[in-house]
Amino acid sequence: MQRSRLHRCVAVLAALTAGLGGSALITGSSSASVSYSPPPANVKWDYEIGPAYTPPSGVELVSRDREADPAAGLYNICYVNAYQTQPGETKWWKKNHNNLLLKKAGGGYVVDSYWGEILLDVSTPAKRTAIAEILNGWIDGCATDGFDAVEPDNLDSWTRSGGRLTKDDAFALASLIVDHAHSQGLAIGQKNAAGQVAQGVDAGFDFAVAEECGRYHECGAYIDGYGTEVFVIEYRDQDFNFSCTHWGDQLSIVERDRNVKGPSSDKYVYDAC
Repeated sequence: MQRSRLHRCVAVLAALTAGLGGSALITGSSSASVSYSPPPANVKWDYEIGPAYTPPSGVELVSRDREADPAAGLYNICYVNAYQTQPGETKWWKKNHNNLLLKKAGGGYVVDSYWGEILLDVSTPAKRTAIAEILNGWIDGCATDGFDAVEPDNLDSWTRSGGRLTKDDAFALASLIVDHAHSQGLAIGQKNAAGQVAQGVDAGFDFAVAEECGRYHECGAYIDGYGTEVFVIEYRDQDFNFSCTHWGDQLSIVERDRNVKGPSSDKYVYDAC
């Protein structure tokens, strides 16, 4: 069986077993096997990739930054910025891995202007291997800390690269971290990139985390690939209401403030359907 077809079968098996409270079993060429559990579908959830806090009542699943502790008794997704630099880590990247940061012809960094994050340079196999080594170390930490799954952010960073990167570059890196996450007993989700859901399933992603799929009328694309294993974040009231009306009986949908503040902030927003 070809590798992409094998991963598709694993993703389907994961989705099926999730509804039965089961787990997927991944068996390699050796006698060793590793199982992982996909997220519970269509549950109340929270998106806490900013400060971690006690989740609202009834929440069964939470996504938190890799440096936060998992929420006790819940299914926990570990947020990893896989394709761009976290603001607090930019100096570390520049000092230790400057060659892995995407640069313009003149030597300036290519920056996601909205978040002020430098794009990682995934343009060559050698650089992807080096980046994957770093990311996989972080994924190991997620597993050690007790997370159940990984959410590698900014898969779609090639769209902000000014043509310097391609989607194939992005998915080539994805293949390196998807396999590793599974080997550590973690499910792993496709973050955004609705137009590449089929490629995401082929890469081995088990579920999707979709920002503003209601706003941009993309939720159906994620459902086509991942069924009810889709976890939606909306940032505007009208988009949250739209998503709840159309998919609230199928998907896990939350409204958050765009900067994912904690309850102590007057900017904090949380709702779920």
